[in-house]
Amino acid sequence: MSQHDRFARLLGMQLEQTAPGFCKVGMTVTGDMLNAVGLTHGGVTFGLADFAFAVASNSHGKVAVALSAQINYPAASREGDRLTAIAVEDNKSGRTGLYTIEVRRQDNDLVGLFTGTVYRRSDTLSDWMSRD
Repeated sequence: MSQHDRFARLLGMQLEQTAPGFCKVGMTVTGDMLNAVGLTHGGVTFGLADFAFAVASNSHGKVAVALSAQINYPAASREGDRLTAIAVEDNKSGRTGLYTIEVRRQDNDLVGLFTGTVYRRSDTLSDWMSRD
C-alpha cells in the first residue's frame, strides 16, 4: 500500500512493521508540515494515523474503506519530531472492523489518539492495486 499511497509518500511516511490487523508507521515533521503557530498541523497527525489505519485494516486482503474516524490531540509536536503511529485492530467481524491508532513523539508522549471503523468490501486489495 505504501507504494500506491501518494499522500503517504508525499509526507515521507515509512512503514516500519505490519501484521494482520496491525501497522507501525513513522514520519519526521518538516517545516512544511507546521501550522500558523509553529506546531505540527493537525491534518498531518491525522494523515499519519489514517495511513496506519488503512494499512492495518487492509492487511487481511479485502478492501477496507473508512466509515468513520476521529482524533484527539492531547499534546503537540514540532518540526524535527519523529512521530510513530501504531494501529491495532480492536474488533474484526465479517464486514466491519474497529481500530485504535496512537501517534507518539520520539519521547513517547501521546500526540494523537485516533479511532476508526471500516467496512470490508468483497473485492480484494490485489485487484485494486493492479488497476494502477
